[in-house]
Amino acid sequence: MAVWQTATVLDVRRETPTAKTFRLKLPAESGHIAGQYYVVRLTAEDGYTAQRDYSVASVPGTDEIDLTVELLPGGEVSEFLHEVVEPGDRLEVRGPIGGWFAWPGDAPALGVAGGSGVVPLMAMLRSARIAGSELFRLIVSARTPAALYYGDELPGPETTIVYTREVPPGYARPPGRITAADLEPLLLPEQTVFVCGTPPFCDTATDLLTGLGVGTDRIRVERFGPSS
Repeated sequence: MAVWQTATVLDVRRETPTAKTFRLKLPAESGHIAGQYYVVRLTAEDGYTAQRDYSVASVPGTDEIDLTVELLPGGEVSEFLHEVVEPGDRLEVRGPIGGWFAWPGDAPALGVAGGSGVVPLMAMLRSARIAGSELFRLIVSARTPAALYYGDELPGPETTIVYTREVPPGYARPPGRITAADLEPLLLPEQTVFVCGTPPFCDTATDLLTGLGVGTDRIRVERFGPSS
């Protein structure tokens, strides 16, 4: 069972205008599987606590984890992390948690991400790249290039990026939402598909996948709502 532990903030890196990645050092190796998450707990002087769940974006096998957090106006946890926390600070965390939306890296898988939903799928992509594996493919939907998480690292032969509102100069695909034509070339028999994003994104992506013949038993969905 996951227990609370104290992690040290090693680094804070901006991903987008509204998202930052916090690298935390744990007392021991995390033991997480790509796709799992940790709970972050804040405790005020009067004893009041607030906690939120954040997916791990980094690879398993070390005592460091990356948590990417979107800033939400009025969010008591996300605002504290963005505006107060800096390297050297200590945070209470509990994890890893979750088994359904996790990829051990031993079978074909496709990630379908919308916006911040790319965070747990980035752990899968990084794990596959480090292992030299061709088992994982990823398609990401982002509104604009500036809104793309991990923009310097994510592009590669195993990834597809769909911009819905604005594309980079010379980008071949015009702006627009993910379609069946985007997904179909990425599908393989017996492939597990991990879908992550807002509820409307997940519903649309699931409908497209089932319309292409992917069985619901092969689709795993994690809906991201506001995590303040």
